Amino acid sequence: MSVDATVDRYEFQGKTVTLPCIVRDAGSGNAIFMVPAPAVQALIPGDAFEVLEAAPGQTQAILAVIDYRDNDLGDYNEVGIIFTVRPRNATNDESGTFIYKLPVNQSFTCEAGCGIWGFPKTVDTIDYDYGDDAVTCRLEIEGQHVLTLTIPRGDGGNDSDEMETQTYTYIDGIPHETRFTTGGRGMSLNPGGQGVVLELGDHPLATELRGLGLAEASPILSTWTEHMKGSFGTPRKLS
Repeated sequence: MSVDATVDRYEFQGKTVTLPCIVRDAGSGNAIFMVPAPAVQALIPGDAFEVLEAAPGQTQAILAVIDYRDNDLGDYNEVGIIFTVRPRNATNDESGTFIYKLPVNQSFTCEAGCGIWGFPKTVDTIDYDYGDDAVTCRLEIEGQHVLTLTIPRGDGGNDSDEMETQTYTYIDGIPHETRFTTGGRGMSLNPGGQGVVLELGDHPLATELRGLGLAEASPILSTWTEHMKGSFGTPRKLS
């Protein structure tokens, strides 16, 4: 990796990435669950971030599945295990997400995501199956089944303007914040998560998810966006 700090330009595998990194088209889904906050806090490394309680003793765990079709980092599949957090001693206005695991199926986006933002990307096997009414994503790590997640596609009748939020990571052990935007066409909201099916496999990561109660939990919400777009900015070291 090489870095040109004057223009936020990075080099990986002989290719240049200039920030902001633009996502022009992706299929994107989320299933959101309520899980015990202490169990999630135990999974977050370091002491810079604390989980955000959505109810007493409970926080949100998000399973995200993204089929990137047109992205500055390439055409690839991704699965995210994500928690809602804030920097310690910060206000709720500074709340954002902490990505616990972020498997992808291409090496370039893995190297760039780790090197630029500190995203915990790994190269694994991720497959999508598009049905008329739902999308199914299967994740395997080293030949072991981690999860299979089915999310309804809904009617796809809504569009969403790009909204900005932040995600938090560690880069070389130092906490950072990255601003990102998401929006798109063909968005469906599914309160109560009706039709969401989560199957957990036998990989140790699946065991961790069972430990959060996801094998028995029902999602409080799922979303699907047929044509997501967005951008990822420059990581900023937290003061």
